[in-house]
Amino acid sequence: MTAAPNLVNAPEFTVSELSSALKRTVEDRFGHVRVRGEISGFRGPHSSGHCYFALKDESAKIEAVIWKFAHARMRFKPQEGLEVIATGKLTTYPNSSKYQIVIDSLEPAGVGALMALMEERKKKLAAEGLFDEARKQLLPWLPEVIGVVTSPTGAVIRDILHRLEDRFPRRVLVWPVKVQGDGSAEQVAAAIRGFNALPEGGKIPRPDLLIVARGGGSLEDLWSFNEEIVVRAAAESHIPLISAVGHETDITLIDFVADKRAPTPTAAAEMAVPVRSELFVEVAALARRTMVCWQRAQEARRNELRAAARALPAAHELLAIPRQRLDHLAAGLPRGLKANTHAHFRRFAASSSRLTIGVLRGQIAHARQRLTASGERITLSARALLHRRRERFSGLEIRLKASKLANAKAQRNAIARDLERTHRLAERARRALVTTMQRLEARVAHSGQLLSALSYRGVLARGFALVRDAHGHALHSAAAVGPNAGLSIEFADGRVAATANADQPPATVAPESQPKPQPREAKPAAPKRVTKPVDQGSLF
Repeated sequence: MTAAPNLVNAPEFTVSELSSALKRTVEDRFGHVRVRGEISGFRGPHSSGHCYFALKDESAKIEAVIWKFAHARMRFKPQEGLEVIATGKLTTYPNSSKYQIVIDSLEPAGVGALMALMEERKKKLAAEGLFDEARKQLLPWLPEVIGVVTSPTGAVIRDILHRLEDRFPRRVLVWPVKVQGDGSAEQVAAAIRGFNALPEGGKIPRPDLLIVARGGGSLEDLWSFNEEIVVRAAAESHIPLISAVGHETDITLIDFVADKRAPTPTAAAEMAVPVRSELFVEVAALARRTMVCWQRAQEARRNELRAAARALPAAHELLAIPRQRLDHLAAGLPRGLKANTHAHFRRFAASSSRLTIGVLRGQIAHARQRLTASGERITLSARALLHRRRERFSGLEIRLKASKLANAKAQRNAIARDLERTHRLAERARRALVTTMQRLEARVAHSGQLLSALSYRGVLARGFALVRDAHGHALHSAAAVGPNAGLSIEFADGRVAATANADQPPATVAPESQPKPQPREAKPAAPKRVTKPVDQGSLF
């Protein structure tokens, strides 16, 4: 009550003016700060895209907000219960008389927070079944094209290419990406999905195997491969995928969802292809074993046939008893024919004595009655059978039409599949033909270079000459040249005929028009260098 009269002359503030003044004071005093605390009350982004939550420790709590554009470019997203270090600007919210921090960037508070976040993501993805062994695909035994997702400037891609070249050279497609830092996770996920989106038989071949590789580093450096977008992209890959991130002791979430985990990028290249030299040795060994087995089987059958041939009796021994039985039966055949004829004659006579006109008429009348009854039954049966057949044929006609349509559709599908397979095989044959032609052209070029290097014409081009006798044989020493022998000297640009004359030195006649040279001071003659003729052998 005593202080009230003293404040009568104090300036008056409206609520808005006081709130604005407090806001300016707080923002000027705490422009940008870094706050460490635990996220509390986070329920995901608001419908507007902004995030509202609080940061707390053991004894205090501060409200926090992340605007939509800042949340979109954040590498680490806020999660409930995660301890983080937030960087932002401190401000006030006049509508509720409270202060808050507007966060610009967010990072986990140390390795322990990263491990906790990683374990939480691991449990979440495992609960969705992304790590199940039943989802993993088998790696192709010998892929034609291998896709590699890694940095194009690091040592990883060189190690992979070098190992593939040593073991079994294959075509490699590299999708360059960032393997650390902001945006690296999105690039890795886009590369995996991009390889899967390539059409089969297109201009760029679709890989048969993918390798996602990166060198070693700290947990923060490898965090891009723990992002949920990368893990889900690897799980959705229809192409078998090998994870080769970090060293053998480094574990990332992509290792659990990949079809195969390699301890190092070099080991991933070893998993991708077999050793070609070992395959050659194994195939040669199998071919030798097959030939030895075939020879042994042929020899065993030959021995069995010889043993069976020795055990069989002779032909005349086999036919002796049947021949004797045939002779015995042939001797008794006339008697048997006569007895059979007498027996049939007696039976015919007995039957003829029982036949009379009355009996025949009675049998004919009975037969006529049976024929009439049978005719009526046949007529009724024919009508019933005709009716049943008509109904059956109607049903068969309906089934036949449906079967024809289904068969035609199945044939069209089979033709389409065969056509697609034919296109694939034609493309593979074309690539094989191009590869073979390139290899043969390289061999021809290499042989041409080798021929040029070994040809004696290269020696002639350096100033040497090839001396032949009159018969065209190469001469290797001066002793092989006789007096007045005809010679042919071949230079690099042509041949010159010459005659050997060992007794007379060549005479030089100076033309009269030329002035005589002035005598010069005689110089001591240099000692002649005796060169021993060297037999170089035939250049052919």
